[in-house]
Amino acid sequence: MTDEKSNLHTRNLHRNSYDFEKLISCVPELKHYVFTNSYGNLTINFSIPKAVKLLNKALLLHFYEVKNWDIPDENLCPPIPGRADYIHYIADLLAESLAEIPRGFFIKGLDIGTGANLVYPLIAHQSYGWEMLGTDINQKSLDNAQSILDANPEISSKIQLKFQPDSDFIFKNILKSDDKFTFSMCNPPFHDSEESAMKGNLRKTKNLKKSKVQKPNLNFSGQHSELWCDGGELAFISKMIEESILYSSQIFWFTCLVSKKENLFKLNSLLKKTKAVEVKTIDMAQGQKVSRILAWTFVPQPNRESWF
Repeated sequence: MTDEKSNLHTRNLHRNSYDFEKLISCVPELKHYVFTNSYGNLTINFSIPKAVKLLNKALLLHFYEVKNWDIPDENLCPPIPGRADYIHYIADLLAESLAEIPRGFFIKGLDIGTGANLVYPLIAHQSYGWEMLGTDINQKSLDNAQSILDANPEISSKIQLKFQPDSDFIFKNILKSDDKFTFSMCNPPFHDSEESAMKGNLRKTKNLKKSKVQKPNLNFSGQHSELWCDGGELAFISKMIEESILYSSQIFWFTCLVSKKENLFKLNSLLKKTKAVEVKTIDMAQGQKVSRILAWTFVPQPNRESWF
């Protein structure tokens, strides 16, 4: 009997405990990191980066038919269930204008900061058939993302990548004048400095190991652009909101994860100034961490069906 993770979206394929026998059959190397815990359940040590990476590789192959997924050791290794949740909540958001979940390549999504892992576009396309564009300010990350696409030719025609040459901009340099996207999504840098990122990871690693850890270990790895930026999450999302005004006719729903609940007041105040016609906060749980999606649109209700 498997335990259901009821905090995940009802369509999330990862609501049940991991079936490690099936996952090991997908990625045999994973077996070296699986052990039986004190409750008699098979698990891995989530503070070991290699174990987490192999688990992700197995999950993506087993559930989404993504072959040969891999990332460099220095890049962010995201938890797959939480990433999938974001995609499913976007599907619900779009369904409000259609009365059904939209599927197929006519839905076009923009993933800001897709990283080396490319997880959001992969899950979005394999779950709903959406076309995706992933952007990043790190060319090496995009090169790795392209290698994942090259290993999956049946997917690669529906997922594009684009380099953002200027970290001061989010949509500029990416969107051409005739581009239209049904939604944008982003998991922004959380911390405001490298020191803050290391302290946060030390707390997380201590919680995972349930013991004292003297040396911070970035168990989910991550580079500068993935983990921190000047001003942290609040500054990054504020910049996104301000820039979104200029592209209000090219993206139907702008969305972004907000980790710190206390940032919502300032972000909502800023959105009022932009004259967004609708703003939503969608609560979601990602593992032990509660997060939320902030979504806003400039498209009036009567005009929304034309986006589909």
